[in-house]
Amino acid sequence: MNDENTRIYELKEKVRKFCEERDWDQFHKGKELVIALVIEIGELLEHFRWKSELEIEGILKDKKKREEIEDEVADIFYFLLRFAQKNNIDLSEALERKMKKNEEKYPVSKFKGLNKKYTEVV
Repeated sequence: MNDENTRIYELKEKVRKFCEERDWDQFHKGKELVIALVIEIGELLEHFRWKSELEIEGILKDKKKREEIEDEVADIFYFLLRFAQKNNIDLSEALERKMKKNEEKYPVSKFKGLNKKYTEVV
């Protein structure tokens, strides 16, 4: 399984089946899933706290540490997929819609090379 030949729907189904086999629907309400998502993001952040760019490059080259980071990314993705699956959110459609909004908020002519919020640029 890899990104090039995997459909989001298949991943959502894999997560659904995994959770249903364990009777976890009862625990996976919206609030709990969002809390779990934030916790997992925090766990990912722990790997980078107080690290320089050079240290981060080293971490990502270290096989064991990289796998730990990939595990945290997978946990984040799992809870995002589960939240979307439980709430009938089509992630592809949501991303496409949001990207169109971002294109309007952040036109290339004004934001190329800038890292400012759209409200900070006239």
